[in-house]
Amino acid sequence: MIKFSLKCSEEHLFESWFKTGGAYETLRASGMVNCPICGSTEVAKAVMAPNVRPARQSRNQAAGDADVGADQKMHALTAPSSPAEAALSELKQKIQEHSEYVGSDFAREARAIHDGDAPERSIYGETDGEEARRLIEDGVPVAPLPFMPTRKTN
Repeated sequence: MIKFSLKCSEEHLFESWFKTGGAYETLRASGMVNCPICGSTEVAKAVMAPNVRPARQSRNQAAGDADVGADQKMHALTAPSSPAEAALSELKQKIQEHSEYVGSDFAREARAIHDGDAPERSIYGETDGEEARRLIEDGVPVAPLPFMPTRKTN
């Protein structure tokens, strides 16, 4: 695993872990790396200092680091790093708990609900920009979400 400091086109700084440098490049090129603050997929590596343990650190201290549980390590990787990220995480959780994920059928489902051809319910999913524009022009109440569905994140 490798941790990169990243910066989006809006100058937001954040960090993310990747299996390899190549995995980062592949995910970024496919639009799967996005800013946790604004959602931008225009992301680049930021200047970062290497994270190297000093040579004078004792073996006992290093051994103590190994005792940290896997749950604590995972929490450190997934914990929100700012109030804005915490708010987005809470919003995402509420949407996922109280809405139905319809994936790429979002436009069809949203239109069917609006026309009364499907039961009214909260849904979320994915569509392209052109179809989203047509939904809005037709009066279908839709809004972009400031995050990628869990199924689409790295």
